[in-house]
Amino acid sequence: MTRTRLLVLALLSAAMVTGCGGGGAAVQTTTTTVSIGQQLIDLKKARDSGSITQSEYDRAKQQLISRVLDN
Repeated sequence: MTRTRLLVLALLSAAMVTGCGGGGAAVQTTTTTVSIGQQLIDLKKARDSGSITQSEYDRAKQQLISRVLDN
């Protein structure tokens, strides 16, 4: 995969994962907030560079928009 595609997938994955705990051990989490606008910009750049297809772009964009509308 290309670097941009990996970045987009990482951003989308991070946005969907809220965290995890395990075995009673102390867990330290760091949260990085990326605005929906920035995520859309990143998706467009990935599409424009050819890192993701138009179909992948449309699907990811719709998921982001749906998530905003559901909140």
